Amino acid sequence: MAMLPCSSEQLIDAFGPHLNFEPPGGFAARGTPDRAVETHCCFCGQQCGVKLLVKDEKVVGVEPWEEFPFNRGKLCPKGVKRYLQNNHPDRLLRPLVRSGRGFAPVGWDEALDLVAERLARIQRHHGNDAVAVLGGASLTNEKAYLMGKFARLALRTRHIDYNGRLCMVSAGAGNLKAFGIDRAANPWADIAAADLIMVLGSNVSECSPITTDYIWRARDRGARLIVVDPRLTPIARTADLFLPVRPGRDSALLNAILHAVIRLGGLDLDFIAAHTSGFDALRQTVEGYAPERVEALVGIPAARIIEAAALWVQAPRTMLLHARGIEHHTKGVENVLACINLVLATGKIGKPGCGYATITGQGNGQGAREHGQRCNQLPGARDIEHPAHRAVVAERWGIDADELPGKGATAPQILEKIHGGEIRGLLSLCFNPMVSLPDAAFTRAALERLELFVAIDFFLSETARHADVVLPGSLQEEDEGTVTSAEGRVIRIRQAVQPPGEARQDWRIICALAERLGRGARFAFQSPREIFDELRALSAGGVADYSGITYEKIERQMGVFWPCPTEAHAGTPRLFEGGRFAHPDGRARFHAVEYRPPAEDVDEAYPIILTTGRVVSQFLSGTQTRRIGPLVDQYPEPRVEMHPRLAARLGIADGDRVRVISRRGELRLAAQVVQTIRPDTVFIPYHWPGEQSANRLTVRAYDPISGIPEFKVAAVRIERLEAA
Repeated sequence: MAMLPCSSEQLIDAFGPHLNFEPPGGFAARGTPDRAVETHCCFCGQQCGVKLLVKDEKVVGVEPWEEFPFNRGKLCPKGVKRYLQNNHPDRLLRPLVRSGRGFAPVGWDEALDLVAERLARIQRHHGNDAVAVLGGASLTNEKAYLMGKFARLALRTRHIDYNGRLCMVSAGAGNLKAFGIDRAANPWADIAAADLIMVLGSNVSECSPITTDYIWRARDRGARLIVVDPRLTPIARTADLFLPVRPGRDSALLNAILHAVIRLGGLDLDFIAAHTSGFDALRQTVEGYAPERVEALVGIPAARIIEAAALWVQAPRTMLLHARGIEHHTKGVENVLACINLVLATGKIGKPGCGYATITGQGNGQGAREHGQRCNQLPGARDIEHPAHRAVVAERWGIDADELPGKGATAPQILEKIHGGEIRGLLSLCFNPMVSLPDAAFTRAALERLELFVAIDFFLSETARHADVVLPGSLQEEDEGTVTSAEGRVIRIRQAVQPPGEARQDWRIICALAERLGRGARFAFQSPREIFDELRALSAGGVADYSGITYEKIERQMGVFWPCPTEAHAGTPRLFEGGRFAHPDGRARFHAVEYRPPAEDVDEAYPIILTTGRVVSQFLSGTQTRRIGPLVDQYPEPRVEMHPRLAARLGIADGDRVRVISRRGELRLAAQVVQTIRPDTVFIPYHWPGEQSANRLTVRAYDPISGIPEFKVAAVRIERLEAA
């Protein structure tokens, strides 16, 4: 049983999170660095270039890498302070097994033998699928590929998925359905060249700050800006037009904008006829979404909806950008498709300064979903249920296609299957579902039912505290590899230092486990480069074709955009030029979308909409950033944002302690009364665990296509707490 091995207080005392404010030895002792290593930030999908400063084989600071073209030296607060996680006092330095009073250190051979023996025992008694694997979306492409191969060849389980299930999957599914390929259509340079930018559900200034710079550069040229969001985010405060949509109503709003575009004569009928399919059904659907008819539903006056349509039609070059604000819904894929409908219907894609992109959240949110650690995908973004795709992968792995497991469960479904007793063993690598999955009480109950839980990580996360065996892995700067940025640009991660203590690089751990499971011959890799060479060869002919990308080419070109099918090919920064899409017939697909309400809407008992998201100083579940002192100082604890009108109605003043209650649990937080949110909505950031976890309140409801949870809408009520 994966109950906590001792109290939470004892675990925190031993393993943190503790705050680190200075490099090893303090700033005064840092001295002149021995070298500067050009690599990339470990956090969001922008993957900004940085130079890590190394002294005495320790990372002691960071400097701008001004030559890297994406960010040209600019960094956000997380990028500036990221180096403080290296040599952190909380780092896991030795393998650990649970003892009667917590965790006890053991040698690597003992730990790996124990893991292999117990995994094999579970599978012997309950079948291969009784063991599941969860990976991270910040892993390098090499590690992500290796995790998929390890699950399907070494463990022979169909259940592998990753925490990108909580991030990009609605965008990916929508892109695949409409375009036949899952990647941003344009390089970010096209944002700066646009005449109008529409940003939907993306707090870019806090979540992807460097994108703000691209928008500002466009604004400096005179470009207009439309922002759609229930919160008046920092970028929204600079917009020409702000549409404060009621959470969960995005598809209705987008249908209404397209309705108005049609009224204004803004369709590109030549483009629709030459390059798309399915427009007649879409036109028929949006006829029922007149702005005057949906204004009450979406909470935006019809005149503003029509104004947005007019601005879109009038601008010669437009860029539409969206992120999790429209994707974290039970209809996240439909929201994405509604965005794409607008772009396609006006023919505004596939041209310089004109197109569409989804803003990746996690460090390798793009690449980590392309090469095999998703439950429904094989390397090269191949479909695991497509016989021809399975045959290619099986042949290149040297197995019969029938030996290749089929589609498995999504990450949330894996937790459901653990809860139900179908999955009994779990191996995770850099995934913290105790903080990141909805309905945290359910996640805890599932972990407590496991017969074996093995966590590979560099810090003891809130989830790893439940493990039977903890294997100390590596930080990004302790290994080589590649990642793929939000643009679709494949870039190099360079090793700056060795892992500390007895910690090992993750790929070495996985290969050692495969050997103990009797599959070592297929995992005889000696370096990340060997893994990458196998990955790119296997991707040849796939949708995500990396076959022409080498480490040397990445360095020469400062990154290579896929698809890149030969070593002579320069890569593909902009997709769909000339109106050619990736479906076999070359046409894009319209998808008619009817509005559906959220899974849990407000009612008399729970009359307020809760939406969740990020703050600039923290990243995802906070496993790394909640250990970096200056970032915690910037935003020490979650607060609940509410509008002054809502606060007045509830008798709440700024700073008051309040109780936020949903059907699944409650939180006690300080109120932050702000003008920058709808009066019917409250916002709580989700980076904290335990009694501060926003996911104690969120609902276990998922998009039926992508499996993404509905983090952006839950029904709550709020009560003021009396002062103690």
